[in-house]
Amino acid sequence: MTDTTLPPSPDTATANEAPGITIRRLGADEAAACAEALAKVLIDCVQGGASVSFMWPLPHDKALAFWRGVADGVARNERVLLVAEDAQGCVVGTVQLITAMPDNQPHRADVAKMLVHRQARRQGVAQRLMAAVDEAARDAGKAVLVLDTVTGGDAERLYECAGWQRVGVVPDYALMPDGAFCGTTFFCKRV
Repeated sequence: MTDTTLPPSPDTATANEAPGITIRRLGADEAAACAEALAKVLIDCVQGGASVSFMWPLPHDKALAFWRGVADGVARNERVLLVAEDAQGCVVGTVQLITAMPDNQPHRADVAKMLVHRQARRQGVAQRLMAAVDEAARDAGKAVLVLDTVTGGDAERLYECAGWQRVGVVPDYALMPDGAFCGTTFFCKRV
């Protein structure tokens, strides 16, 4: 487990920056222990309209099963799980680095499930998580990162400000939680 409180980077700091946010890398046991808190963040994001692989309504047991699977992936060293916690120790955000890649892509990782609870948004939590995932990628020896996000969503601006390069858009790639089609924009970044 890595426990680091990361200062906001000067280029992303804002006047309403969330004080007391801690970004931590969780080991497998901690990931399993945080599954309930992570499920609440996921459910909140999907309820708020985030297209993150789940449809609304998202049953609690399905969200919990997802995070238990993530904890299993952490235990197998297939992914890195980072969480953002507020001053009270409540999980308010998360992001994953999927490091298990095919033999011909050992230098690459995918960034997945960048989630911030709606009550913690617009306070710098996402920027801090993205900086931490870059650091985790470097620590894992990964040089190329890939992610995708809803075309036209707020996350596109976040990724561009964090140095990600837009690669392209696939129309109607996924569904929004309400069943409407949405395009997906793919990004990459060298770290």
